[in-house]
Amino acid sequence: MNLVHGQGRPSGSRSLALLSILILSLSASAGTIQAAGLTVDQVARLRTVGAAEISPDGESVAYVLSRPRIPFEDDDGPVWVELHLAFSASGQSRPFVSGEINVSAVQWRPDGGAISFLAKRGEEEKTGLYLIPLTGGEARRILQHAEDISAYSWSPDGKRVAFLATEKEDEARTKLEEKGFKAEVYEEQLHPVRIWIAELDPEGETDQARMLEVEGSASELHWSPMGNQLAVALAPTPLIDDHYMKRQVHVLDVESGQSVARIENLGKLGEVRWAPDGSRLAMLAGADLNDPNASRLMVASAEGGEPEDLLPGFEGDVVSLAFRDASNLLFVAHQGVTSFLAEVGVGGGSIQKRLESGGPVLESLSLSDDGRQAAMVADAPQHPRELYFWTAGAATPKRITDSNPWLSEVSLAVQEIVEYDARDGLDLQGLLVRPLAEKQGQRYPLIVVVHGGPEAHFSNGWLTSYSRPGQFAAAEGYAVFYPNYRGSTGRGVAFSKLDQADYAVNEFNDLVDGAKHLVSIGLVDEDKVGVTGGSYGGFASAWCATALTEHFAAAVMFVGISEQISKFGTTDIPNEMFLSHARRWPWDYWDWFRERSPVFYAEQARTPILILHGKEDTRVHPSQSMVLYRYLKTLGNVPVRLVFYPGEGHGNRKAAGRLDYSMRLMRWMNHYLQGPGGEPPPPQLDLEHESLEADDD
Repeated sequence: MNLVHGQGRPSGSRSLALLSILILSLSASAGTIQAAGLTVDQVARLRTVGAAEISPDGESVAYVLSRPRIPFEDDDGPVWVELHLAFSASGQSRPFVSGEINVSAVQWRPDGGAISFLAKRGEEEKTGLYLIPLTGGEARRILQHAEDISAYSWSPDGKRVAFLATEKEDEARTKLEEKGFKAEVYEEQLHPVRIWIAELDPEGETDQARMLEVEGSASELHWSPMGNQLAVALAPTPLIDDHYMKRQVHVLDVESGQSVARIENLGKLGEVRWAPDGSRLAMLAGADLNDPNASRLMVASAEGGEPEDLLPGFEGDVVSLAFRDASNLLFVAHQGVTSFLAEVGVGGGSIQKRLESGGPVLESLSLSDDGRQAAMVADAPQHPRELYFWTAGAATPKRITDSNPWLSEVSLAVQEIVEYDARDGLDLQGLLVRPLAEKQGQRYPLIVVVHGGPEAHFSNGWLTSYSRPGQFAAAEGYAVFYPNYRGSTGRGVAFSKLDQADYAVNEFNDLVDGAKHLVSIGLVDEDKVGVTGGSYGGFASAWCATALTEHFAAAVMFVGISEQISKFGTTDIPNEMFLSHARRWPWDYWDWFRERSPVFYAEQARTPILILHGKEDTRVHPSQSMVLYRYLKTLGNVPVRLVFYPGEGHGNRKAAGRLDYSMRLMRWMNHYLQGPGGEPPPPQLDLEHESLEADDD
């Protein structure tokens, strides 16, 4: 079976054949692959459905499809994002705006006759607003601006568009930069995001807009159903820390730009939606200033005031919402490792489940005007995110898309929910991908995958990506475990706060306890346990390789934290760190921050660790990886390697960097968990393009 050909790509290229052989040989360096399963090459080709918006009449769904660039075939870069159209009655789907394009912010024009989106096409320097008729044809730009348009909202009559963009760059400053005066004043030369109103002419085009004089930096822009107001989230500055922790919802008069109401939401903020009659706003927000996640379903009067939590005490997280009518809300919630769709009145009270837990993991919700049809994006253990359609009263949603048909021919390992107790008695959940060719009574090496945040969680859906080895590691004889340790989301506010003021210790002991549970049931070899993760999961990997080194035989740390005092001084989210996680300032607790830093335990480290980091990371500065590398390298007690990815930030976006990461991750694990160990494998992957380049057969 040729899976490359099955995905619609040429299969005769010698470069592709050699690349596949190379990847297989690298992943099998410790021995023969035990069964055919997913490979890193195939993971690099996975397509995923992103945002989905249903038409006002419920008959069509506009959605975006992420199509990755293929190493050695395409120029390197992030995924292409295409616009596709699906029809709810037939279940058929087709590309609408495809090719080398990046579509975002897909919406329906209010009359349902056309689809709008943001894009930058051809030689355009700035992102503009495009429109394409439902009947097809060429998309045309209807709005351009001096700077990139980042978000927009249609007026109810479709004659005006409100949008967000920064002001035009100062020409005097630009001229000075051209003369070499490029000094940057850190965190002071800011460009707030402004609100603009554009009147569309009869042809539906304009390049003229007026700016509303509003203090702050704007996001979450929504035109009211009555046509006279805008709901917008405003932060004091455009700094990411303020965006995370200080945004509040304001109601603005469209004509004057004056704030006529303010919602007194605290802390983190997610989706915001108008009620159909314009009387109130619903939103996802933090329960309080210290809530690490914006997952409480809240409603507030459009006249302002404090929002009301409709689900107080709910031990789960709401991830998406929509008004069914002026009095009722539908919402998607995650609870534990599953999800469900439910309805609740705007006054709160009991909820009515519309889709039960246990099916695909729902991630988003878009409702038709009558509230009876919905488009949802969901994934499952058998496939990444796809488009689903639901009609009121149906017991299950209907899957519309199959973006990776070749996956049906790939053997996938069994995935199951695991429940276990932490050493202090706390009940925990995780997900286990069993070895693909598992044999009864045999013990296997284990890779523990730690999520970041820690305000995140794993659900019982698709768990494999370039940095999360689930299925491609299972194909090579590994058990792969995804624990939802204390501090994870999905179980309510109280659970997500269990790790606050307790960096590393109890939360990462939960990882060890999960691995020990898998040893106790006879599945895992306790001498062959590895750990990996990114961001906070990278912090966990560093902690496990140092403070908990006796439990782990290999570690791969990605964009992770190694020294908490300098982390605070170099991150772009210091207030978020304090309010949502540490709950302490370094100057008040120097010793505590030092003792919760992996480098403090570098001398005792015996776990071989591969450290990888994007060179342009602003969230966790690359110096965090340099510090741990230098300590371990100088001590000389354990194998260590540091790899930087130029042009990448807090996670790899480009195709080559992602494939390189997957291969290095598996080669490190294979070398130390299944192979000879000792000195690290060679520093370079033999992937020079010239050595693989050849004419097609």
